Amino acid sequence: MPKNRNTFSSLTAWRRRAVARAVQGTWRWAQQAGAVTAEQPGRLRFRRLGPGTRLAFPQGTVFGEQWIEVGDHCIVAEQVTLTAGMMPDLDLGPDPVLTLGNGVVLGRGSHVIADARVSIGNDCFFGPYVYVTSTNHSYDDPDEPVGRQWPRSAPVEIGPGCWIGTNAVILPGARLGRNVVVAAGAVVRGEVPDHAVVAGAPARVVRRWDRERGWQPPLRTPAPVPIPDGITPGQLAALAELETQEG
Repeated sequence: MPKNRNTFSSLTAWRRRAVARAVQGTWRWAQQAGAVTAEQPGRLRFRRLGPGTRLAFPQGTVFGEQWIEVGDHCIVAEQVTLTAGMMPDLDLGPDPVLTLGNGVVLGRGSHVIADARVSIGNDCFFGPYVYVTSTNHSYDDPDEPVGRQWPRSAPVEIGPGCWIGTNAVILPGARLGRNVVVAAGAVVRGEVPDHAVVAGAPARVVRRWDRERGWQPPLRTPAPVPIPDGITPGQLAALAELETQEG
């Protein structure tokens, strides 16, 4: 009897492993087949979808793509929402409403909601679950439910080279300069100057770069050492291993 029980357990375990391999293989196939690229746009017809850009599968909500321009070599992770207009099937005019520059990375679960114009500059990196919107609810009338009151919209502009941390919120009318860092969970409104770090809700500038004095307040971490010209990946790996052994 114990022998039969062991045989049954082994067979069950084998079946589970086989099912797991099949499911994982099918999911990997779906991820490849369901990704959106310029060569494989599927049902989505963006105003522009640059070469080397990829929207991972599964995508989030996407509509108004005729008014969405996505630059070259962008990475849009799973479950990212990209919308132009308040709802599908609206005529938004001749100009793009949502523009992503070249080399933009949008982290998993992020939302970019463009009822008014939203522009994201080249080489901006977004952590997961960032929310960017050009529209916000109004609550002027105390007797009317907030969700039934007409929202307010204002353009959003995010300059090139910015880093937007996980769970940050960029509100209507925000204008971020070049190479701005937005801390995780920050809520940004208004104008942020170039080379600034903002944090908090509402976000405020906590550090800025000055051409003469550098970062103020000074950075608490040592400056990164630049990689020498001509060094190969193999040499870097060997150097890292040597430092680990010496440590």
